[in-house]
Amino acid sequence: MYGHVEKLAEEIKKGAASVEGVEAALWQVPETLPDEVLAKMSAPPKSDVPHITPDQLAEADGFIFGFPTRYGMMAAQFKAFLDATGGLWRTQQLAGKPAGIFYSTGSQGGGQETTALTAITQLVHHGMIFVPIGYTFGAGMFEMEKVKGGSPYGAGTFAGDGSRQPSELELEQAFHQGKYIAAITKKLKKAA
Repeated sequence: MYGHVEKLAEEIKKGAASVEGVEAALWQVPETLPDEVLAKMSAPPKSDVPHITPDQLAEADGFIFGFPTRYGMMAAQFKAFLDATGGLWRTQQLAGKPAGIFYSTGSQGGGQETTALTAITQLVHHGMIFVPIGYTFGAGMFEMEKVKGGSPYGAGTFAGDGSRQPSELELEQAFHQGKYIAAITKKLKKAA
């Protein structure tokens, strides 16, 4: 809504594209809130990132899904998108494809890990292979002097009231996640 997930996504895309032979694309899911509600929330205009349809997921070799958190779970907009993937689920067209996740929350207690845990169920029902970053980001995972989102589940940021933007460290973690999961996706595709 306020661009935090998109900023992380741009860095993830750069990280993925840094892996030789990998083509990365950035998509967004359709907004479900009416314009008058968005106006009351002081939401800025949406970016020009193209909208994805559920059927387009079948064309990808792997995924890194990002979403804001609402009450410790993915936002309803993304859940509505995944709810529309029933045809892909029935035919298991996403089975065996690697997938990672990243997120933005309003506060440190805003549910970064619960969002990841509840999102994994979507991947499991599709037969996707969840690829966490673990502690592969190195020293950045142990930063204690600065506010930093993210966890072993994936990159993240704290948005606060919307005015806090992703920090340099959070953007570096996002780049790392893109590169890490793209390399794994490339290895799995080559092995298939």
